[in-house]
Amino acid sequence: MTWSPSIAFAFIVAAMLPGLILSLVTTSLVRRWAPKLGLVDLPGERKVHVVPTPLGGGIGIWVGLVVPFAIAQALVWYAANHPDMTFSSNLLQRGWDFAQPHLAGYQEKVIPLWTLLTLATVLFTVGLLDDLTGLGWKIRLAVQFAVAATVVWLLGWKLSFFVDIPLLPEFVTLFWIVALINSFNMLDNMDGLSAGIAGIGSFMLASVLLIAPDPTTAGPQLFVGGFLLVLTGSILGFLYHNRPPAKIFMGDAGSYLIGFCMAVMTILATFGSYENNRQHAILAPLCILAVPLYDLFTVLYIRIREGRSPFQADKCHFSHRLVEMGFSKTSAVLVIYLLTVTCGLGALLLHMVDFVGAIFVLLLVFCVLCLIALIEKAARRKERNRSE
Repeated sequence: MTWSPSIAFAFIVAAMLPGLILSLVTTSLVRRWAPKLGLVDLPGERKVHVVPTPLGGGIGIWVGLVVPFAIAQALVWYAANHPDMTFSSNLLQRGWDFAQPHLAGYQEKVIPLWTLLTLATVLFTVGLLDDLTGLGWKIRLAVQFAVAATVVWLLGWKLSFFVDIPLLPEFVTLFWIVALINSFNMLDNMDGLSAGIAGIGSFMLASVLLIAPDPTTAGPQLFVGGFLLVLTGSILGFLYHNRPPAKIFMGDAGSYLIGFCMAVMTILATFGSYENNRQHAILAPLCILAVPLYDLFTVLYIRIREGRSPFQADKCHFSHRLVEMGFSKTSAVLVIYLLTVTCGLGALLLHMVDFVGAIFVLLLVFCVLCLIALIEKAARRKERNRSE
């Protein structure tokens, strides 16, 4: 069965729906059990919520991600032993006809898939322990680097740079994984913010991989794209409960899980190659994740400039700064959503343009970030003048 818009739509729905439902139901249960388990986030000076709110939404995201793959694994094993099975439902039969040619490829990726999910579960567990007991930042950072090092040096997964500089791809990949883990963790400071940005980012990354042909196979990248769609579904199921006013927070368990999965998927995906002269397409993740990375680096810069620890929680995030400029909390979140989509649209174009076109796309993203910085600077100057 050839790849077509109708097949693509069915693939997207089939990949997202199970995780969405599982995450939606699990998060609802966690909301009920969280206080008994001690998973409650109390209001504080550095927090924007004013009432005790359940933590543990990351459990729903984890279930929505892992369980669909466990079910898929069982179905693949069954299908391998029953290659001649048919379905009375025309819809199921069409789905089976589409999936059958890809079963061998899926089985080849079983070990990498479950290795990835195991490492993600390690980070999820560390985050959950931090939500429950409050682990020190050194322990959390050490585990993050250990997991990232496992990805780079044990599994051999690393970013492609099309440059021959020893160890550069390995160390950049190491810090890329840790940066994205902490970026989504830092974004989790307002209702619906981190989950919404993650949902937008994972769906746009999946769109790039399904629209842009794989340089080696000339077809859509179903494995990485499918993984991102399952992740998107699990995030959306949680986001229903996390939308303003949030009934539950994802906690470190959810943000660590999301950040790690997003990072590894950008590493495993193929965005460009020498063969199609589209090496610049490897910058697609930077376009999609430009706003979360902007938040990460500006927060670190502000904390270091003020002589504080980079790991000390505060209210200097991009979302907080927008609220100080006069936006409501909900409006601030929606503004960041829109900025993320605006920058991410450039990623959908990178594989379609030549090198000069790619420069213009990247300049567009850069100008959006510069515009944000200039507006923030003007607002700070106005506030200083008013206080004087």
